[in-house]
Amino acid sequence: MAKISKKRKIALEKVDKTKLYSVEDASELIKEITSVKFDASIDLAVRLGVDPRKANQMVRGVVTLPHGTGKNTKVLALVTPDKEAEAKEAGADYVGLDEYLDKIKKGWTDVDVIVTMPSVMGKLGPLGRVLGPRGLMPNPKTGTVTMDIAKAVSEIKAGKIDFKVDKTGIVHTSIAKASFDADKIAGNANEFIQTLVKLKPSTAKGIYIKSIAMSSTMSPSIPIDNKQS
Repeated sequence: MAKISKKRKIALEKVDKTKLYSVEDASELIKEITSVKFDASIDLAVRLGVDPRKANQMVRGVVTLPHGTGKNTKVLALVTPDKEAEAKEAGADYVGLDEYLDKIKKGWTDVDVIVTMPSVMGKLGPLGRVLGPRGLMPNPKTGTVTMDIAKAVSEIKAGKIDFKVDKTGIVHTSIAKASFDADKIAGNANEFIQTLVKLKPSTAKGIYIKSIAMSSTMSPSIPIDNKQS
């Protein structure tokens, strides 16, 4: 059996697993129990009462976190020459088309989000096997296929994230960094939870939000009161 480190033991002792914490209390506590030497990510895992195998119960959406993610999201804008300046001015890290399509064909995927135009989507179809499993395929529903490239790029850079429920019924995403003030962690967490509530499928029966847990890199998870649902 692996030995529990002294820091983790202290962290475990601080989390009362019999208690459901408010988002605000959890945001304070997560900073106390995060002891890694780097700026850890703060994550939320929300278990939903849906059946993701049914198309009418698939939960997917986007949310702009009020305080950003704390992460430098690398954006690739696959655009025609007339849109390149717009994408660069908005802050895209990589801008172009054919040269990047060739790189992706060879396995390059060193980006977090890809933004493109409707007219370019046809060229991305053959790259589905590379982009799909990595969650990089642009999608009109998440605002990453659009003619307003500048808006799409700037929103992503400002903290817009997309998410979807996995096959086990859980939505998992990073909502902040441990260096954030507790009130900013709470603000982002509440925004994400409320967005999920608004996306409840009409076909979902019973309890929609079954459980919520907050954790940071290598920290214990903190159970959160799901009364928001």
